[in-house]
Amino acid sequence: MKNRRVEEDNMGSEGSGVVSKRQRLDEQFSASGIENPLVPYNDVDDEEEDFERGKTANGGGKVEENRGQVVAAENGEGEDEEEEEEEDLYGEDNSLEKRKSQFEPREDCPYLDTVNRQVLDFDFEKFCSVSLSNLNVYACLVCGKYYQGRGKKSHAYTHSLEAGHHVYVNLRTEKVYCLPDGYEIIDPSLDDIRHVLNPRFTRDQVKQLDTNRQWSRALDGSDYLPGMVGLNNIKETDFVNVTIQSLMRVTPLRNFFLIPENYQHCKSPLVQRYGELTRKIWHARNFKGQVSPHEFLQAVMKASKKRFRIGQQSDPVEFMAWLLNTLHANLRTSKKNNSIIYECFQGELEVVKEIPNKAITEKKENGDIFTETSRMPFLMLGLDLPPPPLFKDVMEKNIIPQVPLFNILKKFDGETVTEVVRPRVARMKYRVIRLPQYLILHMQRFKKNNFFIEKNPTLVNFPVKNLELKDFIPLPMPKEIERLRSKYDLIANIVHDGKPNEGFYRVFVQRKSEELWYEMQDLHVSETLPQMVALSEAYLQIYEQQQ
Repeated sequence: MKNRRVEEDNMGSEGSGVVSKRQRLDEQFSASGIENPLVPYNDVDDEEEDFERGKTANGGGKVEENRGQVVAAENGEGEDEEEEEEEDLYGEDNSLEKRKSQFEPREDCPYLDTVNRQVLDFDFEKFCSVSLSNLNVYACLVCGKYYQGRGKKSHAYTHSLEAGHHVYVNLRTEKVYCLPDGYEIIDPSLDDIRHVLNPRFTRDQVKQLDTNRQWSRALDGSDYLPGMVGLNNIKETDFVNVTIQSLMRVTPLRNFFLIPENYQHCKSPLVQRYGELTRKIWHARNFKGQVSPHEFLQAVMKASKKRFRIGQQSDPVEFMAWLLNTLHANLRTSKKNNSIIYECFQGELEVVKEIPNKAITEKKENGDIFTETSRMPFLMLGLDLPPPPLFKDVMEKNIIPQVPLFNILKKFDGETVTEVVRPRVARMKYRVIRLPQYLILHMQRFKKNNFFIEKNPTLVNFPVKNLELKDFIPLPMPKEIERLRSKYDLIANIVHDGKPNEGFYRVFVQRKSEELWYEMQDLHVSETLPQMVALSEAYLQIYEQQQ
């Protein structure tokens, strides 16, 4: 009995020694910022932000869990016998040094030669391929798949053991780790992967974009022009692609979104995804010569409540109007109703509305007509095409009608009357009183009736350069200091080909550094002549004001 009692006393004293030893270790490692080696490795990153986020979300539950694990270890549960023997043989300090060196950053990772840049694609949503979670996601740099976490119970850790793939990058922090060892890899040869994951531009680089004539080379050996890369048509998303390619030619808008600090105050996913897409399109160090707008499309579907979605063809004019208005609503400051969108595209109209007395019941002025004058801001101008001829010519071929752009611009001369029936019957007169820096013109080709959609095939004859508006529509005289800027150059022209319900969209855009024109249809990008731009069925155009 006495011997047993002595043994229990010795065990109790050893247990208290273990407790005090663990307390000292906890204090020592919490002060140094290294994870306590006695606590089993967590599924969550040991980075400070993730730990704080988990601690806040769980109300301190993570701390209690770790404390419970320590208590369990004190009771002999889950204790690693080999570590215990090492502590007995080599002492506590040696074991700690081993654990420290295990997770210290290293520059001599033996698995760097397994990284396969050919399979890396960061254009898709950052979701784990197993759990479909978007928290703490890593990309395997050997096979390109996404996995969650890097702890011992995580999917990335399991993949590293099963597939023998050891190099992973955190898609949020851009840190690279070796699994299952768990140490961070510090190597400048991985910087090109970080630049593809999150392209960066300095303000000096942004200023030089329009003067750069240098081609870039993808990993497969193909050449591409930064800013002139094709966009994947995921499924009937050509209406999005032509809109994005057109807006990429608007220099102030492009420059604004190339620097994330300009919109870091904005939490809108649509704004952030549009900025990422802009940086990827203009990046000169891409691994491939095209970009997939998958993440941007997901943000569009969510923000538009599936009004625009993958797999359903939509109108680029409607999408352009929605996108500009939504970006403005997210970017505008609380004090001023202004944004980069309004600075680029907003002009102003004077609208004179003449309503017959039959259409109103309250006011009766100017005899039989009530006149109302108002000012209305605009982001794009809609132009009415003349109706196509109903008869064939003597050669039994359909006549292809043509109309000069200046004729349909007369709608905004302040004298031409436009009849409207909604919301009430009225006669409208429009006059431009403020021109925007970038003028968007929309040819109204499609008309819906009760049975089907009709397309007007009329060709619009327009100048590619030097569109002088003051010769055709009256413009307000500028102030004494200012000069009237009414001359515009075409920079983008969206075209619709085919039948109304079965056709597709393509776009002609200008590359400013060489003043060359390119035809872009999804992944297809080819140089073309300016004369070919003018021969197309123009649907939406963007003109840039000459400075």
